[in-house]
Amino acid sequence: MGDGDKVQNTGEKLAGKAKEAFGDATDNEQLQAEGKADQTKASLKQAGENVKDAFK
Repeated sequence: MGDGDKVQNTGEKLAGKAKEAFGDATDNEQLQAEGKADQTKASLKQAGENVKDAFK
């Protein structure tokens, strides 16, 4: 896994947390859900990269 992938996945996860927090602050359930989904997506991508690294 390249350093660029790590940074991108971390950035996506942080963006998801920010989106979720903004949704919490504004009582916007759709934004909260999108933020959680973004975080989950980033975590799954990270896990996939970790599996690829394990087989190198």
